[in-house]
Amino acid sequence: MRSGASNRSALGFILVTLILNSMGIGLMMPVMPSLLTELTALPVSEAARWGGALSVVYALMQFAFGPTLGNLSDRFGRRPVLLISMFAMAVDYLVMAFSWHLAILFVGRTLSGVAGATFSAASAYIADLSSREDRAKNFGLVGAGFGVGFVLGPMIGGFLGEFGTRAPFFAAAFLSLINFLFGYFMLPETLKAENRRSFDWRRANPFGALKQIAAYPAVRTLLLAIFLFDIAHYVYPAVWSFYAEEVFSWSPGDIGLSLAAVGVGFAFVQGYLIRVLEPKLGPGKTLLIGLGANLVAFAGLAVATAGWMAYAMIAFAAFGAMATPAFTGLMSNRVPDNAQGELQGLIASAAGLSMVVSPFVMTQVFAAFSGPGAAVSFPGAPFALAGLLILAALLIALPFIRLPHAVPATAAPNPENPAE
Repeated sequence: MRSGASNRSALGFILVTLILNSMGIGLMMPVMPSLLTELTALPVSEAARWGGALSVVYALMQFAFGPTLGNLSDRFGRRPVLLISMFAMAVDYLVMAFSWHLAILFVGRTLSGVAGATFSAASAYIADLSSREDRAKNFGLVGAGFGVGFVLGPMIGGFLGEFGTRAPFFAAAFLSLINFLFGYFMLPETLKAENRRSFDWRRANPFGALKQIAAYPAVRTLLLAIFLFDIAHYVYPAVWSFYAEEVFSWSPGDIGLSLAAVGVGFAFVQGYLIRVLEPKLGPGKTLLIGLGANLVAFAGLAVATAGWMAYAMIAFAAFGAMATPAFTGLMSNRVPDNAQGELQGLIASAAGLSMVVSPFVMTQVFAAFSGPGAAVSFPGAPFALAGLLILAALLIALPFIRLPHAVPATAAPNPENPAE
């Protein structure tokens, strides 16, 4: 059993890992509209469609391979999966930095999608270190790391973007390589030998993993709710840059600052606030607050006409960040310790599938309701749709908000091998 100090050190390390990784992602976001218009010679409203297609390719790979990597982490440990992901991200950013054709960007996103398991493996890592009572608040570290990285990443990316559309990709590759080397020499393994299980291809895919998780009906229902939540939430990476340029005429630097503000809010809420509120409120009420705040944020962004209005809604979006760790904690406490990687892989797969649906739908809606050819000018339409999806997720999750303290799950037998 690890000591409290040892656990805190390991959690601190995984937080640093997540910060560095999300910095790499955030660096490139402010320049994506400019890069796509450069490679396609299309106006920003039409280039947004290609941005959505790139996100769909990445998401398809996450959907297909998320459970595979989750099951591999249950068999071989979290450390090797995290290291492979870090190295693959460095290669991916270099490929995109040297892209001379749109097809090269698609190759890069395919590579990163296959091995982009950092957040799911990190969640399993956190589950290994946490008691059931502490999991929801500790899962907030995933969002906190993402948020802190987004404070620094978009700001630096927006600054570097003023010197050229490729500069942020080189910076992201460098950070990812440093992250890999840091992890190689410092990252400890957290999966105990007695909690490892054999790898089985029949359950190491989205449909096989879902069949295993079907043994826990509550988890299956919550997966549907978080799937709808993710479709709504991914409206931000899908259209934010395009929306901000279209509605507010923001430059890459302006977009970077707005994303940094999002990062500050997410880091505060998921790194600190949820750790104070969740033990007092429980995961159910925490989830209710998070979903309610998202409803306000999406409604406000749908009708925003000035930049200050967008910043006001960012505050509500930050409070909405409490929903993700609350969802994850409710599900994690309902599966056994030797299936945490499988669960996190399935959550990543659901997120991947939502990233297939969301960028395609949200960018198409944005393109249809913006630009000079739009029959009805309503560039905030994607956020209005996101609000409706949040409402649906709230209705589905309502029984678990009312009765959040279910009896912890025990290990279910493997249908193929009852001894496992």
